[in-house]
Amino acid sequence: MDKTKYPAIRVAGLGKTYRIGASGEKPTTAAEAAVRRLRQPLRRAQHTEFDALEDVTFDVPWGEAVGIIGRNGAGKSTLLKLLTRIAAPTRGRIELGGRIGSLLEVGTGFHPELTGRENIYLNGALLGMRRKEIARRFDEIVEFSGVGKFLGTPVKRYSSGMYVRLAFAVAAHLDTEILAIDEVLAVGDAEFQKKSLAKMRDVAKDGRTVLFVSHQAQTVSALCSSALYLDAGRLVYQGDVPGALEIYRTSFEAFALAQTDPERRPGSGEIRARSVTLDADAFDPSGPKSVRIHLDANREAVGQYFVSCHVNDLNGSVVAQCDSRLVGAWFDPSDEHTVTMTLNGPWLKPGRYTIDVYVCKTGVLDAWEGAAAFEVLPTNPYPELAADEATTRGLVLADFTYERT
Repeated sequence: MDKTKYPAIRVAGLGKTYRIGASGEKPTTAAEAAVRRLRQPLRRAQHTEFDALEDVTFDVPWGEAVGIIGRNGAGKSTLLKLLTRIAAPTRGRIELGGRIGSLLEVGTGFHPELTGRENIYLNGALLGMRRKEIARRFDEIVEFSGVGKFLGTPVKRYSSGMYVRLAFAVAAHLDTEILAIDEVLAVGDAEFQKKSLAKMRDVAKDGRTVLFVSHQAQTVSALCSSALYLDAGRLVYQGDVPGALEIYRTSFEAFALAQTDPERRPGSGEIRARSVTLDADAFDPSGPKSVRIHLDANREAVGQYFVSCHVNDLNGSVVAQCDSRLVGAWFDPSDEHTVTMTLNGPWLKPGRYTIDVYVCKTGVLDAWEGAAAFEVLPTNPYPELAADEATTRGLVLADFTYERT
């Protein structure tokens, strides 16, 4: 395809509708299903339809690194699955200017019984590459991934970090014209994340196109040259990254209001958080910040549950994950509980923060995003005053010392 005449990706009127079975009592055995069919031969299965994407239209030029952002359930991952042909669209048209390599989940495209070496060749073959092409890039892939000692080991024995390093190395180094990444880099360590971002920048500079789904505003700002903002399956904005992030930030208030209704929140509902409150509306950067969560009882529930609080900055980046499992706090569902989570550190920079509360067991019982919000006051927690540039970098304010020896 002529890159001067056609974009790397062209999407027109794209939509994806899922059929969801209606709730109600269902047959649990084949015999029960057969009896129900005999008694009600004309009855059809009940279902509802859910539009994960609706009328999405955009073009992506060659050499562009595009961030795809939006709240949970906005349709970001569904869009990538359609673009990478993992799922088929219900309506609309997708035109791709070349082969697309993807990393949508940890280990996507890997066969667990095959070794790391065999999976590199398998992935290349699935992308339509010849064995000689893969062999030419093989050493680069192995060096980048850092799993050279384990190439002869079946990948089912890899840790999640090893999985993602090898999968990313394969996707980024093989000769595909388009690279799609769905926020899996968080699995790697900080050094690997830094190396991966640098590699994706190089991919875009080489004229290839990068699609990157992320909740982390800092990562999108560092990597992407443009952005798409999705809301409830619709494309609301396409343009520069600051414009998309501004829309993302302003969506917090409306979203938080909707989430106060437990019936509109995700989760099984086995246990729900009734209220989430803070000691104050504003705190000093270095002071403790307490969140009180009132949890309902469910005497029919079995097994203890835990609570996880996420503290997010204005851009939606998770500054701290405070999971009760890490401090041995589990809760009995047969009793009501008022749980207090106190954040003692790190020091938070001045600005607005939100709290997400998750109640979980083996699955999510309640997911209350934007459950509470607070401000951190613009006061200096350090003993000395300095120019503004002394604190402009970083997500938090560190508690540190310097000693002269």
